[in-house]
Amino acid sequence: MNNTRLYSILILLTLFGLISCARESQVQSDHSPTISEKKTQPNILWIITDDHRPDSISAYNQAVYGQSNSPLGYIESPNADQLAQEGVMFTQAFTNSPVCGPSRAALHSGRYPFRTGRFAFELSHPGPDFSKPLLSEYLNREGYHTAMFGKEDHYFMQWGPGQSFNKLPLFDFRVHFKHDLQNHGIGDIYTRASYGDEPGNSTPIGYSEYVNYPDGTKRSYLIKSKDAKVSEQDLAQRSRTDEEFDILRSYTRSNPDLIIGGVNPNSASETIDAKVVRELRNHLANASKPYRTLAGKTVEGADFDKPLFVNLGFHLPHTPVLPPKSIRDRFKSHQYKVPEFDESEVDKLPPQLQKMYHATKIAGMTDAEVKQAIQDYYAFTAHGDELIGEAVEAFKAYSEKQNRPWVIVYTIGDHGWHLGEQGIEAKYGPWQQSVSNAAIITASDKSLVPRGLVNDDLVEFVDFAPTILDLAGVDIEQDEFNHLDGYSLLDVAAGKAPKRDYILGETNVVVGHRAYLHSKRFRFSMRTRPAGAAPGENARWALDADAEEVNMALYDLAADPLERNNVANTEAYRPLALWFRNKLGNIVLGDGRIEVDWSKENSYVKTNFAEGADDKKLDIPEGLIPPVSSSTVLK
Repeated sequence: MNNTRLYSILILLTLFGLISCARESQVQSDHSPTISEKKTQPNILWIITDDHRPDSISAYNQAVYGQSNSPLGYIESPNADQLAQEGVMFTQAFTNSPVCGPSRAALHSGRYPFRTGRFAFELSHPGPDFSKPLLSEYLNREGYHTAMFGKEDHYFMQWGPGQSFNKLPLFDFRVHFKHDLQNHGIGDIYTRASYGDEPGNSTPIGYSEYVNYPDGTKRSYLIKSKDAKVSEQDLAQRSRTDEEFDILRSYTRSNPDLIIGGVNPNSASETIDAKVVRELRNHLANASKPYRTLAGKTVEGADFDKPLFVNLGFHLPHTPVLPPKSIRDRFKSHQYKVPEFDESEVDKLPPQLQKMYHATKIAGMTDAEVKQAIQDYYAFTAHGDELIGEAVEAFKAYSEKQNRPWVIVYTIGDHGWHLGEQGIEAKYGPWQQSVSNAAIITASDKSLVPRGLVNDDLVEFVDFAPTILDLAGVDIEQDEFNHLDGYSLLDVAAGKAPKRDYILGETNVVVGHRAYLHSKRFRFSMRTRPAGAAPGENARWALDADAEEVNMALYDLAADPLERNNVANTEAYRPLALWFRNKLGNIVLGDGRIEVDWSKENSYVKTNFAEGADDKKLDIPEGLIPPVSSSTVLK
């Protein structure tokens, strides 16, 4: 072969190679983002705490009360305060259900409970044809590595053959505080089902309490039995725990075993929530390589070549309230105020809320016991703040190593918690301490999220899914996202979101179905369904039944900011209460309500007799709002 011919062949091969590369580049451009384009997708850390009052955050108290401490006393929150300085804090972020399961379902779906059929702890699944993907599923589609650490509580299962359920893998990686830690003997003091000593026994005989010591020693004892028999030996073991760890239990309520105060058996670096954060740090430190979890399972670390979405679900400050000694000791020198409460407040409640009170009351404890519950609660939130600082530091360092921008979303509580307000220590109710939370959003890109902004617009938990999708660069204006009930909080902060005059919520725990509608002036709630109603049965019941059966509660915050005086049945406010009944009832019962038989694949009833009732406006007719005089104001 002569040199001229060889040279011609080489030119042809070179041209063919260039054309092939160009075609490959075109295919990549048409079908998948390049590495440089992927770098624009930020890593996202979504922190959610449990049973968390926003007044445990100093930045919140400064914005709302003009002081660093809670109205009840001393708190510590330097890491949350730093996040607030770096970004936007929303002081009026309301849960759409004051209980873990349905609250988190609303957070991750962007839909109200009455539009998902999730009102309590239903074992739901994606079988019904109204179901839509959850947030992590959308982000997975966008190329994210998705990971969950701590508490999730979706109760979301995969429908399988023969009406069987299997856990739906909503995340690429998952470490659950209970299933992956406590069930492997990793924890502090906790309770779980007990199956007795008989081999193969799959029927629980009751519940046992487990105590884990720093040296690896463990104790367990039956705390509740199905046949109501707990041995003297078990009772002695429980008494030992109570004395050893200064345990305060909820002895005045229907569940007297809840630990609402005490000291953690483990140090601040070894609590269950500290180990949840350690699992997160290990996952990031071992990106794209195998490592062993605390439970001894070999897994793969975060995918270093993908953007990262982390759902960090702290269990604290949920019961058992057990701050580590090093932090608890700092709080012992501080005095706390017991919230004002009088038994006459209960007399003004409708029967459904009276039942709620008796099931969850703290009234009956001594002032010293209530103050311990308050002190230990705030000490526990301070422990959480330290752990949040640790998680944020690791997340930012990982993002810097990836050379990728980052976003942090902090939902301060999946709902709230009473510390004596309304005479209870619980959530579940329609009152502020059950449903009013706060949120912080910050980002490395300050053109995306401004610094040091406080927003007091009414926002809801259904806003978080569209917000995180928006932060991830997803166009939520596309038709496929029309099912979302919320707005992007970026639009809320920028004044671009539609104005919202009220927030909504509903739950079905402790005392049955109850919905609420809150505005900045009024708080209204009512019973929505009769006991034992089948899905869709008598859908208009709460609109057509006698008003007394609907168990209305109404608070005028201009006169009664602490919600101590239900005025729904007073002569002056009765017409307004009936107006709210009609407004709320039409929304939650007749504007796309879904009620599901979750034991079947696609069995549900949708009621739409008041389509469009949820217009976000409160056009209260003139004359329905009574004047407020100085003599009627309750402080």
